[in-house]
Amino acid sequence: MTLLWLTAVIPKLKPPPCAQFSSNCGSASPGQLIVLLSSFGLMSIGAGCIRPCSMAFGADQLDKKDNPKNERLLQSFFSWYYASIGVSTVLALTIIVYIQDHLGWKVGFGVPAILMVVSALMFLFGSSLYVKVKVEKSLFIGFIQVLVAAFRKRNLPLSAKNVEYHYGKDPNIIAPTDKLRCLNRACIIRDPQKDLNPEGSPINPWNLCTIDQVESLKALLRVIPMWSTGFMILVSLNQNSFSTLQASMMDRHLGPKIQIPAGSFTVFTIITLTIWVAIYDRAIVPLLAKLTGKPRGLGTKMRMGIGLVLSALAMAVSAIVENIRRNIAIDLGLADKPRVVMDMSAMWLIPQYCLFGLAEAFNAIGQIEFYFSQFPRNMSSIAMALFTLGMAVANLVGSFLVKIVDKATKKGGNESWLSRNLNEGHLDYYYWLITIMCVVNFLYFLGCCWAYGPSEDARAKMKDNGLEQMESKEDVCKARTPLLV
Repeated sequence: MTLLWLTAVIPKLKPPPCAQFSSNCGSASPGQLIVLLSSFGLMSIGAGCIRPCSMAFGADQLDKKDNPKNERLLQSFFSWYYASIGVSTVLALTIIVYIQDHLGWKVGFGVPAILMVVSALMFLFGSSLYVKVKVEKSLFIGFIQVLVAAFRKRNLPLSAKNVEYHYGKDPNIIAPTDKLRCLNRACIIRDPQKDLNPEGSPINPWNLCTIDQVESLKALLRVIPMWSTGFMILVSLNQNSFSTLQASMMDRHLGPKIQIPAGSFTVFTIITLTIWVAIYDRAIVPLLAKLTGKPRGLGTKMRMGIGLVLSALAMAVSAIVENIRRNIAIDLGLADKPRVVMDMSAMWLIPQYCLFGLAEAFNAIGQIEFYFSQFPRNMSSIAMALFTLGMAVANLVGSFLVKIVDKATKKGGNESWLSRNLNEGHLDYYYWLITIMCVVNFLYFLGCCWAYGPSEDARAKMKDNGLEQMESKEDVCKARTPLLV
C-alpha cells in the first residue's frame, strides 16, 4: 500500500498530467508500470497470507475444549468475522472513495497506507497475549507423502487380519476410517523393525504415514465436491457491474436532493448481510437451540442450501426487474439512448441486493463453518483458504461465462444479450440463464450432501471416537510394544 501511495506522490513514478477527456495522454513508462504492478503484487501476496490465516488465528484464541459453550462461541465468531468484512467493505466504498474523489489520490492512498501501518503495529503489540499454535511440519508435504506411500503399497490387502497402523503421537486414533480406504495403506506397518525407528518415528515418511496424516487428506478430499457447489452463488454475486449499469440508467433519487451513486447500491447487500448476522446470532440461534437442542441452530449444510436457494431467487428477481426496465425504456423510445435516465426508480433493484445479502450470509458463513468443523485443528487455515480460492475460481468462471454468452448471442449479426446498451440487449435472458444454472447447482448440492453423509464435528468426533476406541480396544493397546508407540 505504501508503494502504491508513492506512485501518487512522486512525479517520476507516474505518467505526466493529462486532461480528463483528452485523447493525447502520455502512456506510462516500463519502469512506472513495474512499480505499479509490484504494488499490486505485494498487496495480493499480503492478502493471500492474511485472509486464510486471520480467521483460523482468531478461532485459536477462542477454541477452548473445556468450555461447554465452545461450539456456540466459535459460530458467533465466524458470523461476526464475516460481518466485520462487510462493514470494512462499506467503509471502503463510502469514506475512502469520498476521500479519493474530493482530496485526490495522494491523500486517498495515504489514508489506507497509514491504517495498514497502525493495524500492523497493533497486531505486533499484542503478540505476547496470543495463543500460538506451533506448526510441526508442512501439511501439503504430508498430503503428498500419503499419496506416495499409498501408491507404493497399492498391492497391500486392506482386509488382512492383525493389521498394525502407525498412529504417531496421537494414541486416541487407533484405526483409520473406512471412507477412501485406498489411502489407509499409507499408514499400515508392514514390518515394525524395517518401518520404525526405536522411538517410534517412521524410518522413511514416504513409505509410512500416521493415521492423522491419512485422515487429514481424507477430510480435504471429501470436502472438495461440497466446496465446488459454492461457485455458482459467488458467480451470481459477482454480477455487480451489470447491476451498476442498470442503476445508472434509472432514477436514483431519494427525495429531491439525495441521489445514490450507481456503484453504491452494493452497500444494500452488505447492510442486509450485517443486519441478518446480528439478528440470526442474537435472536434466532438461541431460539432454534432451545427447539432443536443443537447449539448451532440450523446445521451448516442446511444454511449452505438455503443460501443457494436464495441466490437463485435473487437472480430470478433480477431478471424480472430487468425485463420490466427494458420494456419501459423501449416504450419510452429510449432503445437507442442508453445515457438517458428513464422514469423508473432504481429502488426496484434493492430487493435483489437484499436477497443476495441474505444468500451470502447463509451460504458463505455456512461454508466457512462447515470447512472448519470438518477439518482437524492443524488444517484451520485451509478452511478459509478454500473459501477464498472458491471466490477466485468463481471470478474466472464468471468471466468465461460472460465471454461465452456474449460471443454466442451475437452470432449472425444479432445484438448481444450483454450489449453495452442494455436497452438493445437482453440482460434479463442472461440473468435467467444464471438462475437455471443456480437451480441445477442446488440439485448438485443435494447430491453432494447425500454422498457426504452426516457431517459431525471432526475435532469433537476425533476426541470422542478416540476415547471410545481406547475403551473398546484396550486389549489392543496393551498388546502394543514400545516400538509402535
